[in-house]
Amino acid sequence: MPRTNCERTPAQPRSPKQRRRYAGILRAAAHLGAVHGLEGVQMHEVARRSGVAIATLYRYFPSKTHLFAAVLHDQVHRLDAGTASPPPGTGPVEAVSELLTGASRQLFEQPLLALAMIQSNNVSHVTDSVPGRHTDEIIADLVLRTAGVSDPCEQDRRVVRILEQAWYGLLTTVLYERSSAEAAQDGIRLACRLLLAPVLAGRRA
Repeated sequence: MPRTNCERTPAQPRSPKQRRRYAGILRAAAHLGAVHGLEGVQMHEVARRSGVAIATLYRYFPSKTHLFAAVLHDQVHRLDAGTASPPPGTGPVEAVSELLTGASRQLFEQPLLALAMIQSNNVSHVTDSVPGRHTDEIIADLVLRTAGVSDPCEQDRRVVRILEQAWYGLLTTVLYERSSAEAAQDGIRLACRLLLAPVLAGRRA
């Protein structure tokens, strides 16, 4: 396996062919991560499964953490694009609670992949190299949109960042088998009520 410099800036796909190749790599990594977890995935197997040369894989993803941070980024983009407006009559706190608990249920269906993505997303130099908006920023904007906040101030964003951190923490307790999924879902709903309700009430005042 070729040696790589994990500090270099990864290449980004430009042409339609490159974007298709890049997407195929992410699909292969997601499949293997769901089966083997971060430590068990071998880069040469990702390259083989996605039909690219190992040098091409490393050109886009200098390490497994780069790769799985990109998988999370891709899945969050899909969540963002696929999330419809809350049904009429749904309160903002309830809407955000449903968004985060629903996303959690999807993650819990593939715990090894979820843990690989979250572990990789915690590596700052890796997430800084993901193209476009930062993954956490996409989630924050989705939460604000779901809550009906179209013109967030800095206080709104600070509260949402804290909520996001609480969500990650609750996810991690389940993925490390320190808590049940049900307890985490209850914790997510409680965090939404405690953090969002006062801020949203202040905006209406």
